[in-house]
Amino acid sequence: MKKKVEDILYELCMPILDEYKFEFIDVEYKKEGGQWYLRLFIDKDGGITVDDCQLVSEALSDKLDEADPIEHAYIFEVSSPGIERPLKTDRDYKKSLNKDLEVKFYEPFEGKKIIEAELLGFDEKKVVLRYDGKNIEIDKGIIAIMKPLIKF
Repeated sequence: MKKKVEDILYELCMPILDEYKFEFIDVEYKKEGGQWYLRLFIDKDGGITVDDCQLVSEALSDKLDEADPIEHAYIFEVSSPGIERPLKTDRDYKKSLNKDLEVKFYEPFEGKKIIEAELLGFDEKKVVLRYDGKNIEIDKGIIAIMKPLIKF
């Protein structure tokens, strides 16, 4: 069975990320405007710098060349996930406890597709939010995206 490109990149990057104490966030492999992109998103406490991205990119480029998981030309990028990235992992949820979030729903919730709420708790299946002056429990399955609320 042939492994997916994303799985191969994950296996190749983990020893490097562990060595530098960086966190694996996500990997994507997709075509944009006629060009293929392979992107690795990493993070660390205090945030990822351009130098961190360059360090991982250089360490990983040779390993990617050796593994040769992609038969055609592509652009490889290592990037920070950004401050507005959606919550995906338990670590993301823990870092966002007691913080304001923007929550987007697949279908309207109490008449709204988007709400602002404070994250009070979570488990595998649900989140507890402080919304409109009350604590509510919501099934994660109805949430399209939940991300930090950035106010300027």
